[in-house]
Amino acid sequence: MEINVQALLSPPDILGCKRVLCIQPHPDDNEIGMGGTIAVLAEAGCEVHYLTVTNGNKGNKDKQASREQTAALRREEAIAAGRCLGASEFHFMDYDDSTLSDVWGLSEAIAGILRAVQPEAVFCPDPWLPYEGHLDHIITGQASASAFTKYGRGAIGYYFTANPNTVIDISRAFDKKFAAIALHDTQMTPETLAMYGLYFNMKAKELAAGKGFALGEGLKVLSALHSHCFVDAGRI
Repeated sequence: MEINVQALLSPPDILGCKRVLCIQPHPDDNEIGMGGTIAVLAEAGCEVHYLTVTNGNKGNKDKQASREQTAALRREEAIAAGRCLGASEFHFMDYDDSTLSDVWGLSEAIAGILRAVQPEAVFCPDPWLPYEGHLDHIITGQASASAFTKYGRGAIGYYFTANPNTVIDISRAFDKKFAAIALHDTQMTPETLAMYGLYFNMKAKELAAGKGFALGEGLKVLSALHSHCFVDAGRI
């Protein structure tokens, strides 16, 4: 049997997926990290599932709101923002914000959801992002990667990554991404939205340069084969 080495060292194509699971540490990370890609997948007919690990109860620009009120509002915002992009199914774990510490336990819980949902691709934050200091992001990413190896099929895509190997054309979805981000009213001041708009537009143009489209969103995409004992995964 002839082995195509170039194909072996190439990232999987995620755009043909019919069902995906987008895992976020907090209720707004999917929109910020990969909202354009979610919109592109959903528009192509993909069934998009969201999994929100923490309830985000420590993050609210309204400092008078209780943690219970904040958690309830952030769940509503997660669903509204996800639906804005085309997501249809929502799963919540309801850990308290900024409390994640058990990679193994979270991995087991995520693996159970993977087996139930049966996605063709899984998305999560890149836990190996240089200088990432938020343990919720690191632990969610590590647990998702571990769960993916247990699941053993399809592709995993890391958003918030410094090493993208896949750039999705989000030229037509960029405005929708920001409409979804703006639905996280507990988080977004006008100043924050303006800063995000400026930076993400600059980054989207940088990622799209030379690719024949205007705006891109970057992901590090690996297969199940690449995700265990594969010393060239960093090259892919």
